[in-house]
Amino acid sequence: MAAQTFTPREMIDRLVAFDTTSRESNLGLIHFVRDYLADHGVESTLIHDKSGAKANLFATVGPMIDGGVVLSGHTDVVPVDGQDWSTDPFLVTERDGRLYGRGTADMKSFIAIALALVPDMVARGLSLPIHFALSYDEEVGCLGAPDLSRHLQGLPCRPQALIVGEPTEMKVVNAHKGCCAIRTIVTGLEGHSSETHKGVNSIFAAAKLVNYLSDRADELQTSNVNPRFDPPYTTIQVGTIQGGTAGNIIPKETTFWWEYRALPDVDGPSIVTDFRAFAEAEVLPRMRKTHPEADIKIDVRGEVIPLLPEDGSPAETLVLALTGSNQTYAVSYGTEAGIFQKDGVASVICGPGSISVAHRPDEYIEISQVEACTDLMHKLINRLA
Repeated sequence: MAAQTFTPREMIDRLVAFDTTSRESNLGLIHFVRDYLADHGVESTLIHDKSGAKANLFATVGPMIDGGVVLSGHTDVVPVDGQDWSTDPFLVTERDGRLYGRGTADMKSFIAIALALVPDMVARGLSLPIHFALSYDEEVGCLGAPDLSRHLQGLPCRPQALIVGEPTEMKVVNAHKGCCAIRTIVTGLEGHSSETHKGVNSIFAAAKLVNYLSDRADELQTSNVNPRFDPPYTTIQVGTIQGGTAGNIIPKETTFWWEYRALPDVDGPSIVTDFRAFAEAEVLPRMRKTHPEADIKIDVRGEVIPLLPEDGSPAETLVLALTGSNQTYAVSYGTEAGIFQKDGVASVICGPGSISVAHRPDEYIEISQVEACTDLMHKLINRLA
């Protein structure tokens, strides 16, 4: 029986149809890719998470020797809950030169295009390998990529470059900010609202902490500026806050989530260290005067390592040549590229689609972007054949 083949468009349809929202398992998609590659004589390695419900996939087309290129992408997507979609988010819809569907831009199209060209890679007989590195749970803190990177380090060969296919409109990105998500839980003491002196209002305490973050965010706008980024400074923002049970009850617990996005040369973790010091020195002692068991818990829940610019690196040189460009860019969103770079693999970001439509209802990719990425893949195959 002949091995199954797909056009890039058909493979995009196939991958988008898998609901790989981060809260769900990605094994349906991973097993499909494994079986598809096996049909073409390519063996895959699956690296599961502790639960066994999710997995990374690593595979190599061509000889296992030094000098190859890694094509890297995450398989998970963000939720569609509460979003007003005009189409089925898990069924690709073509309209006005665009393909609509969750993950079309971020970032299943890049993966799909590369996979669709596997038959070409096999037929050409590559002199240098093309490696596939597909991860889980990028959207919730790059949870799968570290294990994938460790697997890459254990191979008997070293790639010359790694391309993360996040949506850059096919521009070559050699730097991005580091970011971190932090959950803060403030625990006070509930009581009747007429006796505020006997309770500890967790919302008031949380407000002091949020106000500190607001002031710190203002300071960072001028303390370190890099015009390559938009915005050109390190940012802090509070995304959600929840607390209290009723208007006449002193609120016992308040939880808020916040994040920083730090320029590559800024010590992001120190922002959390300073925040913790402020909480312990300025806020918590006042709470414990009334209630010794009052507490502030600060949990780092997800951290993205920045991608540092490496002018003239093998990855940058290669992808600039493939795109025919002589300019690199920097972005403020995070990717898995910094993880691979930190482990010694020269990495850049270059992929089809725009980040401006990612995570939104009616996410889409321009068909012209699919064609541009397909052209880049053909050039890569020609270079390594």
